[in-house]
Amino acid sequence: MHSGGAAQMREMNMRRMIVSLTAVAIGLGCGSAMAQPAAQHSSCFFANQFSDWRAPDDKTIYIRVGVTRYFRLDMEGICYRLKSPGSHLVMNIHGPDTICSALDWDLKVGDSGMGNISTPCIVKTMTELSPAEADAIPKKFKP
Repeated sequence: MHSGGAAQMREMNMRRMIVSLTAVAIGLGCGSAMAQPAAQHSSCFFANQFSDWRAPDDKTIYIRVGVTRYFRLDMEGICYRLKSPGSHLVMNIHGPDTICSALDWDLKVGDSGMGNISTPCIVKTMTELSPAEADAIPKKFKP
């Protein structure tokens, strides 16, 4: 074999190795993608779809979005006046009007008996409930 043939052979071997490494990399990528859980539908909603709420205690709010979607909001601490008769939620929207996580909530609780004074409530977690979890909410707390 002359030197030109040896160079061609090295180039072919290099191409085979690149193709093999590419196939391994693609296979590893698919394997890791397959190991991931199936993506669930987005928990985002538009602020104007928020339709009702109830609070079983001063650290939890159940909300209804549209007709059939329910979420549980867990507060960072006690949210005063949440259980007061005549209390209402005050939502401030900054930027896009979509709510996708606890960070998107700028929430306050107002009380009709206290004038225009409202108390901030920090949302720690926002969890979309499954239909079974929503059905398990006691009737008096289901929005």
